[in-house]
Amino acid sequence: MKKCSLLLALIFLCFLSLSAQNNEQRKQFAVYAVAFYNLENLFDTIDQPDVLDEEFTPHGGMRWTSLKYNNKLKNMSYAISQLATDGPFPLPNGPAIIGISEIENRGVVEDLIKTGKLAERNYGIVHYDSPDRRGVDVGLIYDKDQFTLENSDSFRLVYPADTSLRTRDQLLVNGILGGERVHIIVNHWPSRLGGEKQSRPKREAAAALTKHIADSVLTADPNSKVIIMGDLNDDPNNTSCKVVLGAKKDQKDVKPGGYYNTMWNFFDKGIGSLAYQGSWNLFDQIIISENFLGKDRSTLKFIKAEIFNRDFLKQTEGKYKGYPKRTHAGGVYLNGYSDHFPTLIYLAKEVNR
Repeated sequence: MKKCSLLLALIFLCFLSLSAQNNEQRKQFAVYAVAFYNLENLFDTIDQPDVLDEEFTPHGGMRWTSLKYNNKLKNMSYAISQLATDGPFPLPNGPAIIGISEIENRGVVEDLIKTGKLAERNYGIVHYDSPDRRGVDVGLIYDKDQFTLENSDSFRLVYPADTSLRTRDQLLVNGILGGERVHIIVNHWPSRLGGEKQSRPKREAAAALTKHIADSVLTADPNSKVIIMGDLNDDPNNTSCKVVLGAKKDQKDVKPGGYYNTMWNFFDKGIGSLAYQGSWNLFDQIIISENFLGKDRSTLKFIKAEIFNRDFLKQTEGKYKGYPKRTHAGGVYLNGYSDHFPTLIYLAKEVNR
């Protein structure tokens, strides 16, 4: 009798185990990609008053003609159309959200999403003009079939130590992704012009503004989630990111209300998004709030990060082989893409069958 009972118990446990495996196999997940891309001087050919854009006009230093502008649109459109369409989570429609920088105005973004394969997608645009002296801004394009825009705002960096500073505003976009409220902050922090050390305080001030925006939206709505992205002109281990923003390298170190830097582990491996004088930097970062972490897939969770450094985006020969293939280099027109590689993260959420 005891042997019979033991046998029945084993059969029952096997049944439970098989049922659990089958249930796991039957689970379905929605996967979303979120990307950032510095488009490297996406200018039109028109000389805009009160903006230092003369270089990108037909008679300027870059001899920026309609032919070059249209080539740039085609190249950037193709690069963006390839994002998230291959790899372990191929998404035919690409990212739900793409933050962008170094765009001259809304018009060039409108031209971009009408070019090539992007014209087949249902993209919307968020853009505000910034006070940057060259006229470059940040912006965001989003797939209306994946992301529902609720509202947006733009935040100006006030820097008392140098009241002449005119840098890019920080863009806050709020909306619904995967049935959850998500806030995206798009950045292009002050450059390293004049030297990294001398310009460092400006980026730390920009990081403090980003932190204030992110903390404020989470305080107002703790159930929402935050994605910080941009060309930060600093690496993950610089003070602006590591200390001021408080973005951690390891998920286990992220406290509730804190932030995780999805790009830091790439940086530690020597993998970057741009190269300068023989070394790689990872300025193009995507940082997420703590509530994106964990294994509970009933809500949107981070599953993977990527630097999109495909071969077609690289120089194929010469001194800069393997570097991002730029539009211009050393005054020579290369008809390339950008001096930055795009970066991406993937988010997953369990969905009912």
